[in-house]
Amino acid sequence: MATSTIVLIIVVAVAAVLLIAGLTWVARNKRNQHRHVEADKIRQDAQQETLHVKQREALAQETAAKARAAQAESDVKAAQASSLQQQAAVHRGEAVSSREHLNQQWDRADTLDPASPTSDTSAAAHDEPQPTAGSR
Repeated sequence: MATSTIVLIIVVAVAAVLLIAGLTWVARNKRNQHRHVEADKIRQDAQQETLHVKQREALAQETAAKARAAQAESDVKAAQASSLQQQAAVHRGEAVSSREHLNQQWDRADTLDPASPTSDTSAAAHDEPQPTAGSR
C-alpha cells in the first residue's frame, strides 16, 4: 500500500470519527434541550397544581374548623340537656316528697276529723280535696 492511501484512510477514519463525535454531540445537545423544555413544562404544571392543592388544603381547614364549631355547639347542647335532666330529676324528687307530705296531711286530717269516713283510702283519693258535710 502506498503511503498516500494510508494517509487517506487515516484522514477518512479521523473524519468519520469526528463526524460521529459531532453527530453524537448534536444529538446529546438536542436531547438535553428537549429534556429542559419538558422539565419546564412539568414545573409549570406542578405550579398550577400547587395552587389547586393549596385551595383544597384551605377548604379542608375551613371544613375542619366548621366541624370543630359544630362539635363545640353539640357539646354545649349536650351539657345543657344533661343539666336540664338533672333539674328535672330534682323537681321530680321534690314533687314526690311534696306529694307524700300532702298525703300525710290528708291522712292526719282524716284521722282528726270525727265526721270523716274511717275506711282506709289510698293516697290517690287525696289528689283532689273531698267536700265535707258542712261545705255543700
